[in-house]
Amino acid sequence: MITDLLQSAPSWTNVGIFFGLATALLMVVLGFVTYGILAERKVMGFMQGRVGPNQVGGRWGLLQTVADVLKLLLKEDTIPKAADKPLFILAPVIAFTPAFMVLAVIPFTDAFRFADIGVGLLYYIAVSGITTVGIVTGGWASNNKYALLGGMRAAAQMISYEIPLVMSVIGVILFTGSLNLVDIVNAQSDIWYIFIQPVGFLVFLIASVAELNRVPFDLPEAESELVAGFHVEYSGFRWAFFMLAEYVYFFAMASLTTVLFLGGWHPVMFLDFIPGAVWFALKFSLVIFILIWFRVTFPRIKADQLMEFGWKVLLPVALANIFITAVIKELFFR
Repeated sequence: MITDLLQSAPSWTNVGIFFGLATALLMVVLGFVTYGILAERKVMGFMQGRVGPNQVGGRWGLLQTVADVLKLLLKEDTIPKAADKPLFILAPVIAFTPAFMVLAVIPFTDAFRFADIGVGLLYYIAVSGITTVGIVTGGWASNNKYALLGGMRAAAQMISYEIPLVMSVIGVILFTGSLNLVDIVNAQSDIWYIFIQPVGFLVFLIASVAELNRVPFDLPEAESELVAGFHVEYSGFRWAFFMLAEYVYFFAMASLTTVLFLGGWHPVMFLDFIPGAVWFALKFSLVIFILIWFRVTFPRIKADQLMEFGWKVLLPVALANIFITAVIKELFFR
């Protein structure tokens, strides 16, 4: 395990190792973002009867996203005259930094994880909420009514769906007895929690889509209503930072779903000769596909429907799931 190599007293060697590993992870995540966007476009094209990107990088469009990134880097960086300039510049950084920080506690395999802390799940939930501060800051600092509306929607949506999201994983915590993500994966060596917590999984999946601001819960940036919402005044690489934060969370949330409900790196019993990293990647890819499928399938819901669904449906269901889980745990898993 990586952390076992870093138990000695802090030194420049440790700093170099940490920096190198963090850089390597960042490169992996950037690679995922690049080809995750391409995969999303291709899957959406397939489901909608279109070809998808096929102009840059051959018939599969393998360099389309790379070309888009280069275009963004070359675009002029504009700042509205009436904007709050320091906050306008800082907002994309506030939005992106927590997205990368949460990856530190995700255990990708039994031997590959960065920070094995006792409250990894709590750390993820707490740190991920900071991104909303960046979104609200960007919306307010833009001095644009559509951007401000998008920022306010993001704050209301986060408050409404963060609670069911947390409630949905309490059943997992009850069965595991730990907030440590490694312990949660190890507890699923015999049976994955999706089979004993199906309601918790569904609530978590729906709430995670809302937390990611993806269709059908993409109200903070609803193009048909708010032009582009909280980032309407952003351009160039600052706009790219917001998009990068969104897709890094896409990566992180799919990884967390795999860890909490799909057994992480644990294989199906009769296929245990396949390495754990391959199993994690397959489960992770399945979650990614489902989230893309949601985007293609469902229309955007209205703001009042969003709030009512969070408070009147998801929250009561999550609370009922906790009660039922506690009863089952007491009667059959003592």
